[in-house]
Amino acid sequence: MRNISDIIEEYLKATIQKSGGTPLEIKRSEIAKRFQCVPSQINYVIQTRFTLEKGYQVESKRGGGGYIRIVKVSPHNQLDLFEHMIQLIGKRIDQHTAENIIIRLYEEQIITKRESLLMLSVVDRSNYQSTIAHRDEVRANMLKSMINCLKYKELH
Repeated sequence: MRNISDIIEEYLKATIQKSGGTPLEIKRSEIAKRFQCVPSQINYVIQTRFTLEKGYQVESKRGGGGYIRIVKVSPHNQLDLFEHMIQLIGKRIDQHTAENIIIRLYEEQIITKRESLLMLSVVDRSNYQSTIAHRDEVRANMLKSMINCLKYKELH
C-alpha cells in the first residue's frame, strides 16, 4: 500500500506534466485539504521529492496569498546536465543526495539501468569505513569521477 507522501508526489508530478512546461503554482492548504492531511505533509513531500538534484526548482511565498511554485528543470543538453550535477555534488555529498543524482541521470535516459545500479553500489555508505565528513568527500570525488567519465564518453 502506498503512503500519503507517494500519492501527493504522484499527483503533483502528473499535474506538472499536464502543465506543459509552465510553472505549477499550488497553495499548500488547498493540496492538504484535497488529500486530507496537514500542510506540513505537503512541505515534507516538496522538500524531499522535488529537489534540485531530482530536476525541480521550488519557490515558496508564505502568507495569506502564499503559494509554492514548482518547475521541472530540463537541461539544454547532456553536457549541461553533467555540469549541473557536478556543481550540485560540490566537495562532499551524502548518500541520499548522491542516489537522487544517479536516479535523475537514469530518468533523463543518460545512463542505463545497469550503469545506475553500478553507480548506486559505488556511493553506498557501506563502502566507506571512515568518518562521515571523509566518507562524504570520498563519495563526492567518486561520483564526480563517474560523471566526468560519462561526460567525456558522450563528447567523443
